[in-house]
Amino acid sequence: FIKSSLIIFSAKINFSNIMILNKTALITGINGMDGSHLADFLLKKGYKVYGMERRSSSPNRRNTSHLEDKITFLNGDLTDQNSLLRCLQKSNPDEVYNLASQSFVGQSWNIPEQTSDVTGLGVLRMLEAIREYTKATGRTTDYKMAKRPIKFYQASSSEMFGRMVENPAKETTPFYPRSPYGVAKLYGHWITKNYRESYGMFACSGILFNHESERRGIEFVTRKISDGVAKIKLGLEPHITLGNLDAERDWGYAPDYVEAMWLMLQQETPDDYVIATNNKYSIRDFLSIAFNHAGINDWEKYVKQDPRFMRPAEVDVLRGDYSKAENEMGWVPKTSFENLVKTMVDNDIKLLQHA
Repeated sequence: FIKSSLIIFSAKINFSNIMILNKTALITGINGMDGSHLADFLLKKGYKVYGMERRSSSPNRRNTSHLEDKITFLNGDLTDQNSLLRCLQKSNPDEVYNLASQSFVGQSWNIPEQTSDVTGLGVLRMLEAIREYTKATGRTTDYKMAKRPIKFYQASSSEMFGRMVENPAKETTPFYPRSPYGVAKLYGHWITKNYRESYGMFACSGILFNHESERRGIEFVTRKISDGVAKIKLGLEPHITLGNLDAERDWGYAPDYVEAMWLMLQQETPDDYVIATNNKYSIRDFLSIAFNHAGINDWEKYVKQDPRFMRPAEVDVLRGDYSKAENEMGWVPKTSFENLVKTMVDNDIKLLQHA
């Protein structure tokens, strides 16, 4: 009996199957790919979910239309700290997931100042808002002493590694960003770590490598490919125009990755984790699988390259090592690269057929 009890208590708890009741989460960037998938995940866990969106005459809720009667939308902006404080006051969250940013890497060269303000300084504003809100409610920011600490998740990025000095990259790999977006993300990453060490905040950063889903924005190369393949398959377009076809990325499936975000905030102590698949594939690999799945084998004649889509400073390869996440949280990717590509192509074909 004693031996079997020790085995039970020493086993790693599988948090993913645990139902969480009476917890509240605030998600910035709720209408994005990750935000909508995270909301789905947390609702299944029994959370009350608040989603922050920028004020607009016509909010873009394409990814969250199915959630409009399930979550509460709040107006807020990472460039306005007072609006962030109001979102905290209205939601009174247990967990804050900061997923909002100017997240299109290619566009960050055209709007570097805005990218820095939103993607970089926006993290500082949210951390400061949490600190001010915590003080105003008579609590401490030190999670070890607080009865109900606000736990913070920052969406860091593999683009911070940029010109990889170690392959695959892990948490201790030196950073070398190669875009205004990567530099801004690096500021957000370090300021999160600084607030954790300075104020005792339960603040984590997930260094997520490329992850996609059928909800990805059409401006991103993966969705541009799946949408283009669907249009070619249905006779709606003659070709796809892309930039560099040789760039290699570590691609995973977004619903798998939002589980990792949640797991980070369920740990006893805050830390940073690389979330990846340990594999890399090129744009050509993505094209080959996508076209073959649509029944088109000679994909090269349907793809054109345009210098306009080339980056000023290219990141040739990004690949991550998720062993720390597996060892400490029990997280592993569940969806293969091939199934990810097929899911996106099937979804875009279905959307176009319905349209």
